[in-house]
Amino acid sequence: MKKIQMVDLNGQYEEIKDEVNASIANVLETAAFVNGPEVHAFQKELEDYLGVKHVIPCANGTDALQIAMMGLGLKPGDEVITANFTFAATVEVIALLQLTPVLVDVDPNSFNIDPLALEKAITPKTKAIVPVHLFGQCANMEAVLDIAKRHNLYVIEDNAQAIGADYTFQNGKKQKAGTMGHVAATSFFPSKNLGCYGDGGAIFTNDDDLAHTLRGIVNHGMYERYHHDVVGVNSRLDSIQAAVLRSKLSRLDDYNARRREAARSYTEAFEGNKNIMVPKMANGCLEICENCDCHVFHQYTLRILNGQRDALVKHLGEKQIPCGVYYPIPLHKQKAYQDERYQEKDFPITNQLVKEVISLPMHTELDDEQITFITETVNQFVNKPLSS
Repeated sequence: MKKIQMVDLNGQYEEIKDEVNASIANVLETAAFVNGPEVHAFQKELEDYLGVKHVIPCANGTDALQIAMMGLGLKPGDEVITANFTFAATVEVIALLQLTPVLVDVDPNSFNIDPLALEKAITPKTKAIVPVHLFGQCANMEAVLDIAKRHNLYVIEDNAQAIGADYTFQNGKKQKAGTMGHVAATSFFPSKNLGCYGDGGAIFTNDDDLAHTLRGIVNHGMYERYHHDVVGVNSRLDSIQAAVLRSKLSRLDDYNARRREAARSYTEAFEGNKNIMVPKMANGCLEICENCDCHVFHQYTLRILNGQRDALVKHLGEKQIPCGVYYPIPLHKQKAYQDERYQEKDFPITNQLVKEVISLPMHTELDDEQITFITETVNQFVNKPLSS
């Protein structure tokens, strides 16, 4: 059995190396390193794939979130509501812009923002909602968009983990993750479903005026060289990363299908284990579907229900099986974001998840032998009595 990786970027590269190497060589030969033809081609191809009017490439996913908020004109003191159970970048940019982060609890099945907790947190100072499409499936966007419309709030989708995922509305309409709110941000960090070989990100919107503003912000506030019309930043996707992303974008649906197949194998192996809760489909699906992109499994995340999560992490390490705990500390307990407004009773689900979640290896190169070894190791350990 080949060595198990949490993310096997080398194996993925081997499949596309000739195309990627040729594309990178072309960038080197033309020396169009910033805002070159590869960037513009990738932008257009991603717009077509997502069905969104405007893609604005930038330097990384955190920048994408910050620039999206800058483009909306949010002011210091404005409240922005987001999920407590997510990576810190989501709340980090809110704080950097001197906005007021408001953290709320999440749904126990999807791990995404709880609409009831969201609406309860709205005050006259609330200006925006940031639903995070965590681990590869969309938040309850029908509810989020309805709440936002009734309260006149912006919706900024954090789509760093769910590119390619579909969301199905009750009327049957489907939209890609990142195309439903006023604006969305994504990351092309190497481990993402669509990842480059360095840092990269993008912002999506269907709003023409907002797109114009965002294009200025990413480039020092310039639309014409040395004419600075808005306060901006320096955040551009370089051409080499765009070349890599173009090669991978044409394969994204296949990559996501391979992730779903691995997830299906995992779930089947854990069926009947009362100590394990497998990922739940939150978009009307009863199971992991072959022809449905409702979950693209950026992570395959279990809940270990018998108190043995930490012991399982150690055991997997001893067996040379990588795993991750995303996330071990809720944002409201992080030193940087502690606030007297937060009370433990407001976060029962988040506080439980941080004790139970564990993410298993998930990538396009997983094979049956590896999955069997991983699942048998997990099942055997989790089913042991606590005293053993």
